[in-house]
Amino acid sequence: MKQIVNVLGKLDWRKKAAAVLLLSAVIAAASDAQTLTTLHRFDNADCASPTAALVQAIDGSLYGTTQGGGATNTGTVFVGTIFAMNLGGALTTLYSFCPEGGAMCPNGNAGSAPLIQAANGELYGTTADGDNGYGSVFEMTLSGALTTIYDFPYLAWEPEGLVQATNGNFCGATHIGGRRAPYCPLVIGCGTLFEITPGGVPTTLHGFCPEYGCADGTSPSGGLVQAANGDFYGTTEFGGANCAPYGCGTVFGITPGGALTTLYSFCSQPEADCLDGNYPEAGLTQAANGELYGTTSAGGVYGYGTIFKITTGGTLTTLYSFCAQSGCPDGEEPINSLIQATDGNLYGTTLYGGPNCSSNTCGTLFKLTPGGTLTTLYAFCAQPACADGEDPSALVQDTNGDLYGVTAYGGTGDGSLGLGCGTVFSFSVGLAPFVRMLPASATVGTAVRILGTDLTGATSVTFNGAAAAFEVISPAEIATAVPVGATSGEVQVVTPNGTLSSNVPFRVLP
Repeated sequence: MKQIVNVLGKLDWRKKAAAVLLLSAVIAAASDAQTLTTLHRFDNADCASPTAALVQAIDGSLYGTTQGGGATNTGTVFVGTIFAMNLGGALTTLYSFCPEGGAMCPNGNAGSAPLIQAANGELYGTTADGDNGYGSVFEMTLSGALTTIYDFPYLAWEPEGLVQATNGNFCGATHIGGRRAPYCPLVIGCGTLFEITPGGVPTTLHGFCPEYGCADGTSPSGGLVQAANGDFYGTTEFGGANCAPYGCGTVFGITPGGALTTLYSFCSQPEADCLDGNYPEAGLTQAANGELYGTTSAGGVYGYGTIFKITTGGTLTTLYSFCAQSGCPDGEEPINSLIQATDGNLYGTTLYGGPNCSSNTCGTLFKLTPGGTLTTLYAFCAQPACADGEDPSALVQDTNGDLYGVTAYGGTGDGSLGLGCGTVFSFSVGLAPFVRMLPASATVGTAVRILGTDLTGATSVTFNGAAAAFEVISPAEIATAVPVGATSGEVQVVTPNGTLSSNVPFRVLP
């Protein structure tokens, strides 16, 4: 049943009844830590159910997608939108998918994958459906002008999120489909990994399940991450060496040339209990220590999902198993990617769990140290009628230091299932402002952008100590170039309010 729901449905609105034990001590601790601000509540007019992580763009605003709503939404067909929101919560719908209406949408319907901002300043993303009905890749200006650059053909469905590689092309995965999958147990195929140029020229890097048993995995989930060594890493929700016939999922690495290595097959410790977790549904994050961090939606000591780290050589360590207490006050089913914030800790969400909601579990926001100590920071549905939202998605850290995210339900409005239409929220953990580089790596002489908060009046920009010429474009953007003599390391910007450092080391490419 899980195979059918996750591969064919991928329905983010699934709800699960659970017995919840209200632990007064846990509620008090959550209340003390609560610094969540609901910035926007989607109502019945724009009932949107956002499920993808936000992205901070060079204009300082946050951009995101919704699965529902839109100018052509009929109430029965989920069309979706792209929106922009300033940090004060003022939201503008930039684009409604399928403006032509009708059963087919040449420019696609919105999916659950997040947007990315490329080095050229434009936004790129994917849709679940396209002109052929199988998904698309699009480019959009910050003002909302959208161009479809590629429509996926038959047998390449449900593209996941994109990543811009160091060569300027985009890489990603399709959750199902794939012409190189003759042994896939699904007629529709087991997924692919692809590369596509900004001009829309595609290359299939790998088709999953090319051999009997699908040892390389099936149904890649959550997209790819390009690590510091230049290779890409990701997860498959199913397949692998264990859990016949469908498999429990894998972690893989793939070179830019398409050579794939299965680093780990889940449910190996032992298979009967899956103490190491199974069914990873999110992509990976490379932390500052070089290791990759991820989640599984099931398995672990208690059966409700895990957080793990894995080296690029394939050594996996389970850091945390969810639902460690009766009633799952720490949450359950972490299906979204983690982020590493500027304090070095990892932050994430669980789809379900928490001490609130008597009939449905509502999700949590947590902090995890690199060593595996977890703290539940917020339990959703803490306000009457879940006005603060429920079912949170992946987080992003803004250059002002705060965390931002969305919930698929809660807030106001009835929603498709009477659960509310979702929210956008901010969460403060007291972290200082910083700057982010776009792109995060480049050769000497390459033009790059610095994203930040209150950059007006900046007097100095250095790349690991090497001074660079620069121009302040706006309070949120500085234009510069990698200076001669620059080496990989921290980028610093001196402003009237203090010195801001980059959240991750900038890599100077050969």
